[in-house]
Amino acid sequence: MKVTPTRIPDVLIIEPKVFGDDRGFFFESFNHKAFNEAVGQDVTFVQDNHSRSAKNVLRGLHYQLPPKAQGKLVRVVQGEVFDVAVDLKKGSKTYGQWVGEILSAENKKQMWIPPGFAHGFVTLSETAEFLYKTTEYYAQEYERSLLWSDPELGIDWPFEAEPKLAAKDAAATLFLKAEAFH
Repeated sequence: MKVTPTRIPDVLIIEPKVFGDDRGFFFESFNHKAFNEAVGQDVTFVQDNHSRSAKNVLRGLHYQLPPKAQGKLVRVVQGEVFDVAVDLKKGSKTYGQWVGEILSAENKKQMWIPPGFAHGFVTLSETAEFLYKTTEYYAQEYERSLLWSDPELGIDWPFEAEPKLAAKDAAATLFLKAEAFH
């Protein structure tokens, strides 16, 4: 497994060692011990989620507040997305900054997004299937959405057309008014 810090050091890109030949491929998509060593802490995942999205669907930017804050380990098993994490930890050197990475079934990259970050993605392929593990159960009363297009964040989304949004994402909060982590 290759682990690469992003320009926000808490957010990591994880690339598995893939074994392939003319029959296909094999890789270990998750190993608890190796993952904990890579992130430098003991992380326990409690829920796995799977979504399917059409081209130009944008999901996010979502996060949950404490005590239900979620860390996420995300990957794509079909298609391609542009995945984004935004630091919402007040006092952090990277507060309000974002990182983005293309995740695809082909490159098999995963992104570790610890608690304290908003997360979202846009589908670049005709469809994409997105899998993610979370460190906390979904809790609607703690869920928040940060506006994906907020000029304060300046996220450089690679759109070909206007994104397709859920109503809650279209009406999400601006960064300067968002509830952050202390």
